[in-house]
Amino acid sequence: MSDIAETTLPALPVKNSVLFPYLLIPISVGRPASLAAVEAALASEDKTIAIFTQRSALVEEPKPDDLYPVGTAGIIKRMVRSDEGMSILVQGFQRIERLGVVLEQPYLNVRVRVLAEPQDTDTEVEALQRAVGDLANRMITLVQPQVQAGLNQIFSEVKKPLHQVYLLGSLLSLDLEKEIALLSASTQREALQLIHGYLTHEVQVLELRNQIASQAQTEISRQQREHMLRQQLRAIQSELGEQSPEQADVAELRKRMEEAHLPELVAKEVDKELLRLERMSSSAPDYQITRAYVELTLELPWDKTTEDALDLVHAREILDEDHFDLDEVKDRIIEHLAVMKLNPQAKGPILCFVGPPGVGKTSVGQSIARALGRRFERMSLGGLHDEAELRGHRRTYVGAMPGRIIRAIRQAGVKNPLLMLDEVDKLGRDFRGDPAAALMEILDPAQNFEFRDNYLDLPFDLSSVFFITTANSLDTIPRPLLDRMELLRLAGYSDEEKLAIAKRYLIPRRLSEAGVSAEQLTIPDATVAHLIRRYTREAGVRELERLIGQIARKAATRIAQGKSDPMTVTRAELADLLGPERFFAEKARHELAPGVAVGLAWTEAGGDVLYVEAALLPEGKDLTLTGQLGEVMQESAKAAKSYVWSRAQSLAISKEAIRNSGVHIHVPAGATPKDGPSAGITLVTALASLYADCPARSDTAMTGEITLSGLVLPVGGIKEKVLAAHRAGIRRIILPADNRQDLSKLPEHVKSDMQFIFVEHIEEALAAAIPRLAEALQGA
Repeated sequence: MSDIAETTLPALPVKNSVLFPYLLIPISVGRPASLAAVEAALASEDKTIAIFTQRSALVEEPKPDDLYPVGTAGIIKRMVRSDEGMSILVQGFQRIERLGVVLEQPYLNVRVRVLAEPQDTDTEVEALQRAVGDLANRMITLVQPQVQAGLNQIFSEVKKPLHQVYLLGSLLSLDLEKEIALLSASTQREALQLIHGYLTHEVQVLELRNQIASQAQTEISRQQREHMLRQQLRAIQSELGEQSPEQADVAELRKRMEEAHLPELVAKEVDKELLRLERMSSSAPDYQITRAYVELTLELPWDKTTEDALDLVHAREILDEDHFDLDEVKDRIIEHLAVMKLNPQAKGPILCFVGPPGVGKTSVGQSIARALGRRFERMSLGGLHDEAELRGHRRTYVGAMPGRIIRAIRQAGVKNPLLMLDEVDKLGRDFRGDPAAALMEILDPAQNFEFRDNYLDLPFDLSSVFFITTANSLDTIPRPLLDRMELLRLAGYSDEEKLAIAKRYLIPRRLSEAGVSAEQLTIPDATVAHLIRRYTREAGVRELERLIGQIARKAATRIAQGKSDPMTVTRAELADLLGPERFFAEKARHELAPGVAVGLAWTEAGGDVLYVEAALLPEGKDLTLTGQLGEVMQESAKAAKSYVWSRAQSLAISKEAIRNSGVHIHVPAGATPKDGPSAGITLVTALASLYADCPARSDTAMTGEITLSGLVLPVGGIKEKVLAAHRAGIRRIILPADNRQDLSKLPEHVKSDMQFIFVEHIEEALAAAIPRLAEALQGA
């Protein structure tokens, strides 16, 4: 065939392999068209068949365009039939190029042209051949030793450059595209250049692989050597009567155990763990885990306590020194000290401080610890989802560690610290457990004397720990957990109280932090009062302290620039220092339109003033409610409308106006969700004012729940609501009669500045809030 330029041959498409001239490959044949092509080749005299590689192995019935144009003519040397088809052994002997298709069925028969073997020989070809030979020898030395001799023999028998190229191409794990490129090379120079690049890459990969294997083997040998030397060292130390490092370590731990005065059960468990350590090698994985457990157990204060400072007068002085007001909290701490003085075995109290942000819940915990002479530890529970954060992880887990409670006790170094659990109302809950449920055992005096951390797995007495939790709201705290705590409410401060706190605590602290003395910066009372009214609107003093700090930093900048003359901040200078005023009195509300009433609300940030607005909808029928009102508040609005309708005659209201008109009730701000029953009395006032076309008094705010029969029921949050009204400049408040006792919690200067009207029936509230309705109600 080598003498024939063109001829026709049956074609056999193959997947994922290339047949090079002079080489043999086994081929499994199973497709009908392929079987027919092999049968045709076997029927010919020279058993020649054209082998072409498919471009894609996914094609099961390849067309001519699915095959690479260059292939190899081969002779079928052997054939074995089977149930699945046949297996043949083909030896390539000549490169061919497909010119066209003669027949596609029952098999592919193609017209091919023989590609002559390149004969270019020059110095560059010879140099390339030698370079390829060197790389091949390098590759052979890098492969496994058992195959090196065979490869050397095969390669030494091949002399022609192209034969070497094709042999190396079959030995290397080349991509299909690279093998086709080798087969298609038209010159010896091109083929040698391609195989040189492929060999270079393969040698680099083999060298890197051998380097990695050598490093791993070196590391294994080093570990084996260290283990052997360690065993020899132990034997030598044993002969000399000396202790090994592990034995010395265990001896030190035993000495600490004797000094720790552990309870009997704990000592027994520690002794068992120490026996385990003695039998372990320090290189064993469990050695450090067991040692860390023993160290934790020995470091816990099983019998260490601080002695409480039981001087009641001194404790009261410390509490008064650190915090303004908060008399209820201070009285409760003094009561506890008195109980401890009479009964030293009394269990530690579990208090829950509830109040808006910035009123001093966290800082008062530190003050209590100082007054009692106890160690103070604080942990934030906000966003905590995993129960194991509190109880710890079992030691079977990798990276296990004790829970936060045990770690806090370990950090405090005594078994009776003051432990503050901040933001208990912001605990999370997910598939990892419920941290609130874990807190129930921790905060229950009937259970926490034998608290078992999952990591420690030994009973630890928490009954002498003084627990204080803080929360902004009680709504998200589970009721069983709430029952285990004594609630102390910290309401917001009045403007006068904020002024006193600023003078006594905030200004000195912020001046000290900024490095400014009281002589260099003066903030008069009038300026602080203006700050409180026009730059803050909060129940606490956090934003006020932040603004005072900003003023102090401005003064520090001025002093650092060389201006050392004293600075007094006036009200007029606040705009330059802090920007424009942020809050204003609502001038448009000094005279209310019919249908508007002033209500009071409790929020997590303290109290707030709400304006309830109602408008008639001519020819409408329904009650429309907007302002993100919750279900309870929506029901209050419906009850308010029903009451006004039922009492229309005594209120001098036309029933036709109610029957023939719809009403729209809106409670700004629309972006703030609102709920609760305390707006009932305000809703009735707004509707009565609207239907009677009589404006309500703008200086009067109100709160209270209503019934359809006209009764006014008590509500909560009276102190916060009254303080909010006082901040807004409202001096007349309508309250349920049953809330009269709540006024005792108000500062005296606020009570003396306010007028309170206590009502038992809605009509009393309407008479006080809407002057023109008072006459109609008296006549009825």
